Amino acid sequence: MPPELHFLLTLVLRMAITAAFVVSASIITERSGPVIGALVATLPISAGPSYTFLALDHDAAFIAAGALASLPVNAATILMGLVYAVLAQRFSMWISAGTAIAVWLVLATIMRQFEWTLAAGLIVNVIIFAICVPLLKPYRHVARMPLITRRWYDIPLRAALVATLVATVVTTSGWVGPRVTGVMALFPIVFSSMMLILHPRIGGQATAAVLANSAWGLLGFGLGVAVLHVAVLQFGSAIGLSIALATCIVWNLTLWWNGRRKRLAQKA
Repeated sequence: MPPELHFLLTLVLRMAITAAFVVSASIITERSGPVIGALVATLPISAGPSYTFLALDHDAAFIAAGALASLPVNAATILMGLVYAVLAQRFSMWISAGTAIAVWLVLATIMRQFEWTLAAGLIVNVIIFAICVPLLKPYRHVARMPLITRRWYDIPLRAALVATLVATVVTTSGWVGPRVTGVMALFPIVFSSMMLILHPRIGGQATAAVLANSAWGLLGFGLGVAVLHVAVLQFGSAIGLSIALATCIVWNLTLWWNGRRKRLAQKA
């Protein structure tokens, strides 16, 4: 088989696998309400496949360097969520989502200019989350979550966006290097697609509630990125990726259990 055809078929397969993950996560998110939906949305739905496929093409040092560049960018994502949540209360989807995505792009571009250490990346996340979590609290609840009427293009569009992101990250990683790759891998494509699809359907306040509930999940996602940086250097890419994924899953399950325990206590 010619190398070009082998590369193309491999890329298409990777995009298809990513799309399958996104379709499954999208269905769960839309049917489970803002709290569970936020926990699912903050799992590594797009970054996970990106780093998995990168690990097939690059060594552990590349993955570790990429994760180190991704870590501070996670803080930009929660700021993006805050900007959207505030604007979505009064403005249209285009203004709210467009401004939020623009803020992310500006912050990610600034963060890319620096050589980050693990400690610095963690400190930035802690500071930003300490500021944003209280500010997002008023937007976490809505009186009633509207029924979502799915249109035929919703899930294919979302799957295509994430698959395209993964393809871009994988195909350009060799010449842009681990720092830029790490930034691109954390582009909030899942959150962006939720804004673009859900806002016209259920309104800005309900969509903002999903993103506002994602704050603690994103903190766990940042922890998973930090674990990835450390673990791949110690144990190799396969084990490191598995430990990072397990970190995100355990964190979100803990959030779910804690929230359920509080609700039961309030009813009692």
